[in-house]
Amino acid sequence: MVWRARLETFDLCSISRGVFPRQLLPLAALALLVAPPALAACTDPAGPGVVWRRCLMDGRDLSGADLSGAVLRDTSLQRARLVGTRLHGADAFNARFVSSDLSDAVMTEATLREADFTRATMRNAKLAGADLRRARLFRADLSGADLTGANLDGADFSNATLGGVRWTDGQRICAAGSVGSCQ
Repeated sequence: MVWRARLETFDLCSISRGVFPRQLLPLAALALLVAPPALAACTDPAGPGVVWRRCLMDGRDLSGADLSGAVLRDTSLQRARLVGTRLHGADAFNARFVSSDLSDAVMTEATLREADFTRATMRNAKLAGADLRRARLFRADLSGADLTGANLDGADFSNATLGGVRWTDGQRICAAGSVGSCQ
């Protein structure tokens, strides 16, 4: 009970004067070690400029949402429904869109470096000017997508469906049946 009495006499004014009881130092250190990580506003509603950094958004239906300028770095959106979602200028570095539906999504000028689109459906997606360096598009369906001006350095298109895709030069259209490379 002596410890409790000392704690009760401790007030916030002591902190501002730089006085902190030594007996509380181990308790303060323990509190810092077991504190949960910050959730980076993962509960914020969808909207332009939302910050969902390192969030788990798996299976969410965000169809038609405006996420222009959103920060989605290291966010998991696996099996998410993003049909017609606007992601113009979004920062989705290292985000995971595995098995997500991004049909008709607008991802122009988005940073999608090292993003994982494995088995994602991206039919008619607008990716003009997007940064897809080292992105993984293994078995993704990009039929009819627009890649005009996109940076594809190191992107993995293994077994990706590319029929009808407008290629980076803005002129070339990939032939029907193109898989893994634009024919």
